Amino acid sequence: MTASLPATVDYLIVGGGSAGCVLAARLSEDPSVQVALLEAGPPDSSVLIHCPAGLALLARNGQANWGFQTVPQVGLNGRRGYQPRGKVLGGSSSVNAMIYLRGQRADYDRWAAEGNAGWGWNDVLPYFRRAEHNERGADAFHATGGPLNVMDLRSPHRFGSVFVEAGKQAGYLENRDFNGISQEGVGLYQVTHKNGERFSAAKAYLVPNRQRPNLHVVTGAHATRVLLQARRAVGVAYRLDGKDRELRARREVILSAGALLSPQLLMLSGIGPAQELQRHGIPVVHDLPGVGRNLHDHVDVVQVVDAPHLTDLFGLSPRGLVNAFKGILEWRRHRRGLLTTNFAEAGGFIRSSPDQPAPDLQLHFVIGKLVDHGRKTVFGHGYSCHVCLLQPKSRGSVTLASADPLAAPLIDPNFLAEPDDVRRLVRGFQAMRHILQQPALAGMRGRELAASAGARDEAAIEAFIRGHADTIYHPVGTCRMGSGPNDVVDAQLRVHGIEGLRVVDASVMPTIISGNTNAPVIMIGEKAADLVKASARAPRDAVHASAEAVAA
Repeated sequence: MTASLPATVDYLIVGGGSAGCVLAARLSEDPSVQVALLEAGPPDSSVLIHCPAGLALLARNGQANWGFQTVPQVGLNGRRGYQPRGKVLGGSSSVNAMIYLRGQRADYDRWAAEGNAGWGWNDVLPYFRRAEHNERGADAFHATGGPLNVMDLRSPHRFGSVFVEAGKQAGYLENRDFNGISQEGVGLYQVTHKNGERFSAAKAYLVPNRQRPNLHVVTGAHATRVLLQARRAVGVAYRLDGKDRELRARREVILSAGALLSPQLLMLSGIGPAQELQRHGIPVVHDLPGVGRNLHDHVDVVQVVDAPHLTDLFGLSPRGLVNAFKGILEWRRHRRGLLTTNFAEAGGFIRSSPDQPAPDLQLHFVIGKLVDHGRKTVFGHGYSCHVCLLQPKSRGSVTLASADPLAAPLIDPNFLAEPDDVRRLVRGFQAMRHILQQPALAGMRGRELAASAGARDEAAIEAFIRGHADTIYHPVGTCRMGSGPNDVVDAQLRVHGIEGLRVVDASVMPTIISGNTNAPVIMIGEKAADLVKASARAPRDAVHASAEAVAA
C-alpha cells in the first residue's frame, strides 16, 4: 500500500488488470490530478509471472488467480467449467498465454453499427497502434514507440512450423500477420514479450510510472461496493488487511475489474436488475436490468496426441525433467530457450463452412499434452490443438451468490445452448482433426488419445465436445455498451443513470471479438483514457467559450 494515499483522489480505478493499468498510467500523465488504483491481488513479483512458461503452473496452482468455477452447464453434461482470472497487478495479462491479437475489422464495425459511435475499426485502430511497440517495425497496421512490447517468439519450438506446414497441406494459406490486412490462415502468433520475459500491462504501463507522486497503487485491496450519493459515484469501499476502508473520488470512479467482477460490484452497490438485488436484500439505487447479462465466451475443445518418442516437446518424463532443468538454466542466464515459450505458439483462423463470411473458428496449437485444458497431470510427451468458436450465439449471465462482497459470483456462460454453436464447433473439430492428419504431423507417428479417437461421426463428436469442452478464458459482455434497454454503459463507457461512474474492461464489449481478448482490452483502456480526459476538459472548454462570447 502506498504510504501517501490521500483520503480523496480525482480518479479512482478499481482493478489493476489490463485496462486498469492503462488508465492509471494515462490519467496520471497530468500531474495536477491524483489517481488511485485498487487491486485485490498482490504485486506481480512471482518468477512464474515473468518466465513465460510459468503460465503452466499459474493456471493450476491458484497463485495470482481468482480460480472461479461456473455453475453446472447444461450444454456440457452438467459439468462445472473453470474460469481463471488474474488476481495480481496486470490482471489476466500476468497469467495468460501472451498472444497478441486484435480480432477482425468487422467486429468493431458491428459495435459501431449497433449505435456505439466512435468504436468502428477506423476509430479503434489508432488506439491499437498507440499502445504498440512491435519489434517487426511500423506499417499501416502496426506501430513502434508504444508502451506494449509485441514480438515474435525469441526461441520458437520447431513444432510450431510443423503445424503451419500441416495447415498448408490441408489447404489453408499461411498468414504471417494475423493483425494485418487479413486474419484468415495458419501461422505463428506474435506475443507480448520483451527480452524473453512476459510483458504484461503492468510492465508496460505501471512499472515505468510508479514513481509519479500523483499515482497511488494499492494492492491487496478488495473493493466491496461503490459509494453513492443519490445517483452519483463518490468513492469506493474496500477491505485491506482485514479492515474496511473508504476512498473518495472527486471526479470519477472507474470499474476495471473484468467481465465477472465489474457487474458483481455494480450489483453489490445497488445498481442492477431490481429483482436480483431485492432477492439478496440489497437496496435498489438504480434498476439497470442489463447488469450481468449478455455473458459470452469462446467455447473451446481440445484434441490431444500422444507421442512419447518426441521428447523435445513438453512432458513429464525423465527426459522432460532434464529438458526443463536445462531450460531453467538457459532462461536464467540468457532469457532464451525452452522456457520462453507461451505453449500456444502457432494457430490459425478458419471457416466452419465456405458460406461463412469470415473465419469463425480459431486454432491454438500447443507443444504439450493438454488434458482437461491443462488441469490434469499427464505423463509423457505429445501435442494438442484447440478449436474455439469465435462468434458464439449462446448468452449467459453473472449473478450474485449472496450479498457478501467476498463471495464469488454465480457464473453461467450457458455454453452450447444454441444449436448453431454446436454445429459449427463440430465442423471445427473435424477441420482441426484434418489438419493434424496431414503428412507434416502424421509423419511424427503420434496417436490421438482414446477419449476423442473414437468420435468419428457428427453425433459422436458432439458427445465428445459436450463431455470435454470449456472456455479458452475470454469472458465478455456483462456491462454491455449501447443505448438499448439492456445496455449498461453508453459509448463513452458511462454507466446509464449514474453520474461519475464508468466501466472500462471486457465487460463493455457488445459482442466478443474474433480472437484473444487482451489486446482489445488494452485498446479499450487507451480509448477510455481519452474519453475521461475529454470529459474533464468539457466544463473548462464551456466556461472558456462562454467568456469569449461575453467578450465578443
